[in-house]
Amino acid sequence: MLSKLQIKNYALIDALDINFDNKLNIITGETGAGKSIIMGALGLILGNRAETKHFFDESRKCIIEGHFQIKNYHLQDLFVSLDLDYEDTSTIRRELHADGKSRAFVNDTPVNLQTLKVLGEKLIDIHSQHATLQINTETFQLLVLDTVAQNQSLLSDYKKKYHDYKKTISELKQLEEDLEKSRLESDYQQFVFNELDQANLQENEQEDLEAEQTQLENAEEIKRHFHSASSQLQDGEINVLDSLKQVQSSLQNGVRYLPTSEPLLERLQSTLIELKDLSAEVEQVADGINMDEERLSIVNERLSILYDLQKKHRVTTVRELLDLKQELEDKLQATDSQGEQIEVLKLKIEKFNQEIAKLAEQLTKNRTKATKVVEKEVQEVLTRVGMPHAQLKVELNRLSDFKSTGQDEVSYLFSANKGQALHPISKVASGGELSRVMLAIKSLVAKTSALPTIIFDEIDTGISGEVALRVGELMEELAENMQVISITHLPQIASQGNSHFKVYKEDKGNKTKSNIVLMNEEERVLEIAQMLSGANPEDTAIKHAKEMLK
Repeated sequence: MLSKLQIKNYALIDALDINFDNKLNIITGETGAGKSIIMGALGLILGNRAETKHFFDESRKCIIEGHFQIKNYHLQDLFVSLDLDYEDTSTIRRELHADGKSRAFVNDTPVNLQTLKVLGEKLIDIHSQHATLQINTETFQLLVLDTVAQNQSLLSDYKKKYHDYKKTISELKQLEEDLEKSRLESDYQQFVFNELDQANLQENEQEDLEAEQTQLENAEEIKRHFHSASSQLQDGEINVLDSLKQVQSSLQNGVRYLPTSEPLLERLQSTLIELKDLSAEVEQVADGINMDEERLSIVNERLSILYDLQKKHRVTTVRELLDLKQELEDKLQATDSQGEQIEVLKLKIEKFNQEIAKLAEQLTKNRTKATKVVEKEVQEVLTRVGMPHAQLKVELNRLSDFKSTGQDEVSYLFSANKGQALHPISKVASGGELSRVMLAIKSLVAKTSALPTIIFDEIDTGISGEVALRVGELMEELAENMQVISITHLPQIASQGNSHFKVYKEDKGNKTKSNIVLMNEEERVLEIAQMLSGANPEDTAIKHAKEMLK
């Protein structure tokens, strides 16, 4: 529950400290006194966006701080999920600066506005005149049913499965589109792959063929030069070997007289042996060189194939052709695997379909049971608040398709008077009727949820007299299970509170300020008497006020 609200430098408020009772709190005051300002300040710590006009004094920052007693509301897991430190008495603080900057804290941990909203939804339900319009929305109508049906855990499981189901359907659609595109390209890819595969490409083949081509094209020239080299070594009239043999003879004669030069002779003899071997190999090479036109034709044809493939695919090497072939093979295999993946996803979708169908069916069963509870409880409350012939019928229709909340479509049908046909509530209920229906629904929801605090912000439109008294009694009953804060203009409601606050304005210097005060019994009698008869109540009004407070 909201135990304390502190407001500093906000709108017409310089500084306020409000300590709320844990049961029914009443806030009254003249129109424009500042009741809506207090609600606006409270909204800031619940995640509403701020505006620069919120400052009482633009030279100072605005601070709104709420203290919440949450020990009995099982919010520890929520705090963990939001990465916050849990405390039985938790504090939410919002700081605003004139330059537009804003900071928010939960137990002194900085948080963003979304975190404030998530936490605020578990702490306070604000029910205003504007909020009665919620009852016209299917989202709210379904939320009421699920709250009464205690569907929270089941609905959470369903939403997770439904999200996975829709995500898998999206993946399947994308994969099918990709496969169709791949298939349109695969015929050409298969043709190119086959062409490269049939070419039987070998790495370094081109370099070897180009070398062989050069040899075959120049065979006669090679043969002539090698024969010439052989002749100069050994067969010519003047050849290297004969000349070296003469050198050998000369050295042999010299060595007889100079034995120390023996190594020179040995080296020459080694050279002669090596040159004889070289001459023989040169001659062998020369004899082995032949002009092979047939082989040259084969080599040229093979190189032509390689050159054409490279030109066609805009590459310059056989290695790049091999890489292209591998890339095409991978794409063709991927196309095949896409088909397999599609079948896997279809099976997965079918499984999800069965699982969410089962969960949706249970949601429908629970909601169907809850419709009777909602109709009965709302009827009883409406009878108490002056609408004995009003009827609310919850119409639940099963859809053929799944949606994020299940397989149900809900509509609240309403009739305010006896014998009047039921119609969608948004089309037939007046403002006052909507307020009472909403109050009935809120009281029902309060019984089935563990929300700490509910605030009724001037929902007394269109009611008065005995009806207003019954509404006040209903609020008092709600306050037995939760904290209730009611901002009201009606003395019948104001008289029911455990604590009664008055909001008022006062002029100080050149500024108007809003203040709030917790009234004692005597002050409360006067306030209610003024609400009954005006600024200067007569004795009868004061007496009536005392009776109401009893």
